[in-house]
Amino acid sequence: MAKMATREAYGKALAQLIVEDKKIVVLDADLSKSTKTADAKAVCPERHFNVGIAEGNMMGVAAGLASCGNTVFASSFAMFATGRAYEQVRNSIGYTHLNVKICATHAGITLGEDGASHQSIEDIALMRAIPGMIVIQPCDDIETKQVIQAISKVNGPCYVRLGRSAVDTVNNEEYVFELGKGSVLRKGNDITLIATGMMVQQALLAANTLSEHGVEVSVINIHTIKPLDESLILEYAMKSKLVVTCEEHSKFGGLGSAVAETLSKNYPVKMAMVAVNDTFGESGTPNALIEKYGLTAKDIVKTVLESI
Repeated sequence: MAKMATREAYGKALAQLIVEDKKIVVLDADLSKSTKTADAKAVCPERHFNVGIAEGNMMGVAAGLASCGNTVFASSFAMFATGRAYEQVRNSIGYTHLNVKICATHAGITLGEDGASHQSIEDIALMRAIPGMIVIQPCDDIETKQVIQAISKVNGPCYVRLGRSAVDTVNNEEYVFELGKGSVLRKGNDITLIATGMMVQQALLAANTLSEHGVEVSVINIHTIKPLDESLILEYAMKSKLVVTCEEHSKFGGLGSAVAETLSKNYPVKMAMVAVNDTFGESGTPNALIEKYGLTAKDIVKTVLESI
């Protein structure tokens, strides 16, 4: 399989988009080489602005530019875009429902060696709690490119969660992203795995192993965490013995919480979560960290077998 980080795909998509759409403006907080907005700067420097290490100010500037009719893409590491700048995102962008796309990279513990201070495992919870905020986490490069094109046509605030590390490409060139509609990657009648981001790849690997154990698994890619595809989740929950959510995020407030809210309200069913427990991360390689914090395909298999 081909491999590419979703942040790399974001940079390529943004560079194409900024040429096509004269209303696109890009902001970055002194991290354009890391977030890959440097790709957009290379082709259209007059609409790329580096505000320096001042994420809160960046969100205020983004709101101002959006209020003048621009579509603004604002990027930094997820920890700082959602954590350090939360008040400005909430009040200047969310409350006013301005057309700002917060595309935050280096999310989750696979950020790696930079450690707990930079590993955002709370960002989905923060963003999905803001009224009117769309929350998306693509799983691969193909999906990321389509996400960026799609949100550029949406009028209102969006949060897109992107990763540092290269991940396997899951989708093919025929794939079509639909905002708010989950994607069924595999069908089985016993268990449903609902995954987002880089955990989609882990869920697919786990499904292969579980099949060897005689357990047939459905795998659903929930790229849009808000608004959630409740009808698809309920459809598969109703024909499954167990639903397991898989995410590179805290078990509090992320995909697992969103799915649990839907199921408890509409169709209570046995459920488990593969996520980061109530802990901070630490410095290490991405592979070592997902193993230590229980986010591998092996951990998904163990959770399923123990639960059934």
